[in-house]
Amino acid sequence: MGAWLSEDKQTRLAQVMLQALRQTTDGGIRGDAERAFMEIKRVLADAMAVEARIDEQVRARLASYSRRVPEGSAEWDVLYRKTYEEERRKRNLD
Repeated sequence: MGAWLSEDKQTRLAQVMLQALRQTTDGGIRGDAERAFMEIKRVLADAMAVEARIDEQVRARLASYSRRVPEGSAEWDVLYRKTYEEERRKRNLD
C-alpha cells in the first residue's frame, strides 16, 4: 500500500505538531527545534510503516480464504476491519 501520507503531508503534519508543542506550557521544546521536527517526522514514518505492514498482512490473510470475498464489498470491509483490529491488538497498538 505504501505511505498513507505523502512527504508533503508528513512534513505539514510534523510542523503542526511541533507548533502545538511550542504552544503548550507542559510540553515545550527543550533544545533544538529542528531535531524535534526530525524526530516527529521519524515517528510518523515509523507508525505509517507499521500500519502498512499490518495492511499487507490483513490483505494476504483475506486473500488466503478458500471462499473469495470481493474487495470493496460490505463483507470484505467487515472482515478487513475485524482482522485489522486483531493485528493491532496482537501488537499492543490499541
